Amino acid sequence: MPITTSDHPPLPLPLPQLPEWAAFVAAAKAASIRVNDLRLVTAAGLQLDLSGQSQSPAMSACAKALLNTRHFDSLRTQLLAGQVANATENRAAWHTALREPAPIDEVAAERRRMNEFVRLADSERRWRNIVHIGIGGSDWGVRLAVSAFGYQGMWRNVRFVANIDGHAIAGGLAGLDPRDTLIVLASKSFTTAETLQNGQRAVEWLRAAGVANPMGQVVAITARPEVARAWGVPDAHIFKLWDWVGGRFSVWSSVSLTTSLAVGSEVVAGMLAGAAAMDAHFAQAPAAENAPIQMAMAGIVNRSVLGYGSLNIAPYDFRLANLVPYIQQLEMESLGKSTGLDGQPASVPTGPAVWGMPGTDAQHTFFQWLHQGSDGAPVDFIVCQEAEHDWPEHHKSLLANCLAQREALLRGKTYETALDECVAEGMPMDRARWLARHRVHTGGRPSNLIVLPSLTPYTLGSLLALYEHKVFVQAVVWGINPFDQWGVEYGKVLAKGIMKELSADNAAENRASHHDASTAHWVKAFAKSLGV
Repeated sequence: MPITTSDHPPLPLPLPQLPEWAAFVAAAKAASIRVNDLRLVTAAGLQLDLSGQSQSPAMSACAKALLNTRHFDSLRTQLLAGQVANATENRAAWHTALREPAPIDEVAAERRRMNEFVRLADSERRWRNIVHIGIGGSDWGVRLAVSAFGYQGMWRNVRFVANIDGHAIAGGLAGLDPRDTLIVLASKSFTTAETLQNGQRAVEWLRAAGVANPMGQVVAITARPEVARAWGVPDAHIFKLWDWVGGRFSVWSSVSLTTSLAVGSEVVAGMLAGAAAMDAHFAQAPAAENAPIQMAMAGIVNRSVLGYGSLNIAPYDFRLANLVPYIQQLEMESLGKSTGLDGQPASVPTGPAVWGMPGTDAQHTFFQWLHQGSDGAPVDFIVCQEAEHDWPEHHKSLLANCLAQREALLRGKTYETALDECVAEGMPMDRARWLARHRVHTGGRPSNLIVLPSLTPYTLGSLLALYEHKVFVQAVVWGINPFDQWGVEYGKVLAKGIMKELSADNAAENRASHHDASTAHWVKAFAKSLGV
């Protein structure tokens, strides 16, 4: 079981106070992207090409020294052993325990229960429709896995409902047969407003259709089974989460019940195996050959030394469209912190904004900004070496585009090259000189290339764990807690207050009395439009 304690761990010093940080910054500024030096790291079935990142022997040595002074080895051991990793909430972040080949008894028991539920449903050909209701970590991982491995169609119709907007649940239920629909409610606390309100509408929909026992068609996945039980979910349909599993890491848990129902229990098993392999690599590989560590340190250089404010995710695979919001939540909820573990303001820029979409769509949307914008952003290119379809020309074109876009970011195009091109096209010299300046690419823009041999559950699991561990390494160096999200919680508290003000039992003269002018105006305006 995870170990918790009320004692605070030693607080890391602010980075500017560390000579190791000063040395690392100096080495990073002196380093460069060496386009003729191949730099590959192999990990758990993936190849990580870091050739597009700043590098030098001095920077590598300084990175190792920085990790040592941040007590990285011991903190990694604590994380993987289920000791306290989330200091502000005094609990473990033991999601790696969920994917152990021989997990602890309670994890193994829930895994067996989930697989038996799916086996029985499949054998009886039940639940032609699945409505998965969850938000954030209870949604994105399942959505990703289902889209990645069910893109050609599934015998079950799976819909996802996350947003509190009533249009989401209305669309999620529209056209389904209530008698053959399973409602899956995924909420760690079982108090998530969006999930419970949407779940209530789904139960009302079942009841209105004449379903005799609506709760017999509801499954709950939660760390608070007693709350789900009080809500009316039968014990046999309640699957357990644990307090030591953060929401954004819950894809490895029973939250993936919908994945098993949609694309098979073997998909979930494969993802668990791939993630476990990356866990082993992260725990055992030396720093210079450790993919999460190397990826993390490159990201720290880009954010905290070179000043890039964002990170672009460019999966060159249509099936990985939902990888972007998955990583977006993982990174921005984990690293979007401006307070260090010492309680003081973070002393260097921390987590970047994360954004993107699949290539080649991205090339026709924002790659102009990546190539020639004044700021630019590092890019993680992700591609599968082999395709699963029967049109090799399509895959050849996809691979060519991925490599070409990355090379353009790396090498750029000089004014002289652009001028020669313009002259070769027969332009008058005056126009050639003018137009050539518009064709210059600065180059030297950092990127990673992550190559999967093919998209399988194993490689997807490995990829997700790679990003998880990368985030942990960056948090250790920056001295922040990647496992809480107090900013999100504050907004939820404010929303509860405004909900009361939009209710009929709130006196109009007291409505919006404690808000800023704009919020007060719109609370009153919306209350009026709601007829309260």
